[in-house]
Amino acid sequence: MAVYSASIRTSMATTTAPSAEVIGPPAARCRLMEVGMWLNAATQSPIGIGRPQAIGVTPTTPITVLAEDPNDAAGASKLAVAWATPPTVPTNYFRRVNIAAAIGAGVILTFPRGLVIPAAGTLCWWNIAAVSVYDLHAVVDE
Repeated sequence: MAVYSASIRTSMATTTAPSAEVIGPPAARCRLMEVGMWLNAATQSPIGIGRPQAIGVTPTTPITVLAEDPNDAAGASKLAVAWATPPTVPTNYFRRVNIAAAIGAGVILTFPRGLVIPAAGTLCWWNIAAVSVYDLHAVVDE
């Protein structure tokens, strides 16, 4: 397996809505190893990470993760922040954070063995209340 990273700026700040989704490769599982979130406005931001009950459909302009080692094959996982049909709320969250209302406030979460994303499965970041638009980075092991 190889390590891949990507970063994206969210655009959805609405209460009880998805703000981002990491989409696993279509034919293999991967693991989310790390995620970081950094606020772009001074808005207290409660966010949860979990498996959506239904994955997003037709993500618009998803970005593909980048190989951290240039000798590795191209990545297959993607990050998305907009969809024709967005992912639905997770039943439970692996992590919940409440980022303080300060521009640049943030958090880095690590998952020592990785959160497994099944083939063609996803994890999503859910706005528990109104949030700031934020920059997000994700590290996956494919």
